[in-house]
Order: sequence, then C-alpha cells, then structure tokens
Amino acid sequence: MSAPFLAPRRAAALATLGLAAGWLLLVPAAPRSAVQWFDDLCSSLGRPMFASAPAPAGAAARPATVVKRLSCEPLSNAPGKSQTTVLVEFPPLAYSPAHRHPGSVTAVVIEGTIRSQLQGTPAADYQAGQSFFEPPGTLHVFAENPDPSRTAKLIAFFVTDENCGPLVVYE
Repeated sequence: MSAPFLAPRRAAALATLGLAAGWLLLVPAAPRSAVQWFDDLCSSLGRPMFASAPAPAGAAARPATVVKRLSCEPLSNAPGKSQTTVLVEFPPLAYSPAHRHPGSVTAVVIEGTIRSQLQGTPAADYQAGQSFFEPPGTLHVFAENPDPSRTAKLIAFFVTDENCGPLVVYE
C-alpha cells in the first residue's frame, strides 16, 4: 500500500488508541452508580472532576482537620434535641473526606478559605464571614483548605439528638 493511504489509517488508529486510553483513565476505580459517574463527568466545571469519588491517594497524606467542641446545650423548645458548637481548624492544605451529619449543620467561616461540596451541588469556596448549611443526612463530599500556607477555621452549629451526638458519620 502507498504511504498516502496509510497515513489516515495510522492517524485513525492513534486516535482510537488515545480515546481508549482516555476512557481507561476516566473509568472509576471504585464501584459507584453510572448516574453519579456521568454527573461527575458532566458537571466538573468549577470543581474538581470526580469530586464525589473517593479521595485521591495523596489526600490521605494531607493534614486532617482539628475539631474542638465549644458547647453542648439542650434545646428547651425542642425536647430531645441539643445544639452543639464546634470550632474546626483546617491547617494549610487540610482535607476532610466524605461524611454525613445526622442533624442540621450551619457552618460559618471565620478565617481563611474553605472549599466545600455537598452531593448534587458544585464545589464552592467560602471566605471569612460566609456561611453554608447542610441538611441532615446530606453527603458532604469533601471540605478542604486550598491554601498551602494559611490556616482556615470555621464554627459549626449542629442540631442533634440529646447529649450532643453523634456529630459525624463517615461513609
């Protein structure tokens, strides 16, 4: 066969090989629903692609958050419920993996930047003075401090069952 005839075939073969290699890289390593996978693929603008996937291997090496309970008070107007306040410190590049809260949570960033994502929503950056709400049982896909040199902090207000807990349930 002549060289001009082989060039388009070689280009097509290389393109097919590239697509196949790309597909292998995109296939999720851990089992999860096709709906979630396509949601991740199609809604990756403005957030890390596959953010609902398990944390990347490097995330395990990242610093963890430090949680300090500040108060726990029974709610007299809501029998059987209590309000717990915690201070969460995110050292530089700290990462919090997927988890849920059994009660309602309101978080207020008091220092730095917190990047956070709830299931079904894009990741968002919250600056000091901004807040976000987590309905009970919602998957908190991740939270992190994206800054490599500054600490970030938030105060979280939980409404939970009596006796302040539990506050977090990991997947």
